[in-house]
Amino acid sequence: MNANRCPKEQTIRTKGTYVSDVHHHDIDRSKEPSGPGCVECLATGGWWLHLRRCAKCGHIGCCDNSPSRHATAHFKETGHTVIASFEPGEDWFYDYATEAFFNASPLPDPRSHPADQPTPGPRGKVPHNWEALLNP
Repeated sequence: MNANRCPKEQTIRTKGTYVSDVHHHDIDRSKEPSGPGCVECLATGGWWLHLRRCAKCGHIGCCDNSPSRHATAHFKETGHTVIASFEPGEDWFYDYATEAFFNASPLPDPRSHPADQPTPGPRGKVPHNWEALLNP
């Protein structure tokens, strides 16, 4: 299973199942998001499909369907195991270590990118053939 895909879009098996009411050591509710979009994509002129927020430090990275997969790269570089969706209307968490989605109290606002930011984003950087460029 791929860690950064929205759980509503995939079949969740033994690993990758929802675990409810988890108190997790890798969530720091004092950290604000690093910005409105993927840090690395914004720095390099890239684009993303969906955004993920590191629950430990607030880093915003792009999902695994995005061309650069920066949220997973952040996990591999830092060992921060928990991400939360940074998409409007989504409130799930994912733990890379256990490969499980889980529910927890929401992170502090903002809990998603700005409502006027398009998906995919950012505005003006998404190629016309973006769907063909997504990772499976």
